[in-house]
Amino acid sequence: MPSSDHTPVIIIRGGGDLATGVVQKFFRAGFHVVILETPAPTAIRRSVALCEAVYDGVSQVEDVVCRKVSGLDGLAPCWDAGEVPLLVDSEGEAIREIGAAAVVDAIIAKYNTGTKRDMAEITIALGPGFYAGEDVHAVIETMRGHDLGRLILQGSALPDTGTPGDIEGKSAQRVIHAPVAGIVRPDKKIGEIAEHNEVLLYVGKTEVFAPFTGLLRGMIRAGAGVYEGMKIADIDPRLDVDWRTISDKARCLGGAALEAYFYLSNRAVRGAMPRR
Repeated sequence: MPSSDHTPVIIIRGGGDLATGVVQKFFRAGFHVVILETPAPTAIRRSVALCEAVYDGVSQVEDVVCRKVSGLDGLAPCWDAGEVPLLVDSEGEAIREIGAAAVVDAIIAKYNTGTKRDMAEITIALGPGFYAGEDVHAVIETMRGHDLGRLILQGSALPDTGTPGDIEGKSAQRVIHAPVAGIVRPDKKIGEIAEHNEVLLYVGKTEVFAPFTGLLRGMIRAGAGVYEGMKIADIDPRLDVDWRTISDKARCLGGAALEAYFYLSNRAVRGAMPRR
């Protein structure tokens, strides 16, 4: 069911904080955007993740309002209202029916969860786990550094190192993992300053402490069941960072995805695009 007003539809797989940067770019460029999410997303930077609509029904990040809908008949009313609809569809079953101009895999799972090049005329994926020219038409580099946001038309993004990018001398320490399996009970809120060794949250009865003094930029939802080693919080040494707005990395990746769409569209018009 393509858009009735012939506005191209862009499907974004994933609604986490980085995917939200992608959503905003396409939304602002005038496309009809649809987010496909899992039934229970585990976003950490929830204040800037549109996938929170899965739980709350509606979420807003900056100028983008996202609304959870139960079926395809809910898409058009959202677009007419200037909103982005979200469907719970982790398998991408609605992709064929929607008839999108492009599918962007922004799940950033570090592996391919099922996105294929023939899902749309243009398919784009963020990060490692995809091979441009085989799995999708273009891959976008997500590793911080000189190549962040680079379009890859043949080949793969850099492999995941498992180590977050360095910010003011803090890297792996910025990401907090569950020390045990259990249910999360926060003691601090996103946006608050945590002192070194202050309790951030509990997993079951186990205390989880701040590794350094910083701004709590993200935390998994209260009541979430987590496994040992699972990412559950994110702390930033920059005490003045704006935790309520889309990050620099997310904006860069969003711009790169939009660039990839137009670049591939122009190649298709010139007959240089490989067929699905």
